[in-house]
Amino acid sequence: MTIHAQIKAGIKESMIKKDEVRLTTLRGVQAAFVNELIAKKINGDEMPDEDAIAVIRRLVKQRKDSIEQFEKGGRADLAKSEEAEMKILEAFLPAQMGKEEIVKVVEAAKARAGTIDKAKMGQFMGGIMKDLKGKADGALVKQVVEEIVGK
Repeated sequence: MTIHAQIKAGIKESMIKKDEVRLTTLRGVQAAFVNELIAKKINGDEMPDEDAIAVIRRLVKQRKDSIEQFEKGGRADLAKSEEAEMKILEAFLPAQMGKEEIVKVVEAAKARAGTIDKAKMGQFMGGIMKDLKGKADGALVKQVVEEIVGK
């Protein structure tokens, strides 16, 4: 079952269970999928899984940014609702790599590349991100690369 089909099934299930938070969140995802289909001029009404994952990751990132802003503004109630939505969205994403796994990948890439100075850091980071695209959080990868290359 594709992610798009899972979202549609989740909408129906949420309607039956009268779960308003989940229903609203999944309807937002469905709307984002439709917008993406239109923007990419994809024929049909099924979003390919790679594109669906990218859209959901973007929505999760928006929620994280909102949570941060709400907490800075002292609005814990809104931050809590955004957090609930983020958890619903994350259920549709594949598992992310942990820090230990990222460290192994970065160390292996560093061993292949040899010494890396600050000038080549961007190229090195780009190569690693290409390998880990969709599997790991970019901010965590950046942090690990800076720790390992900075040694």
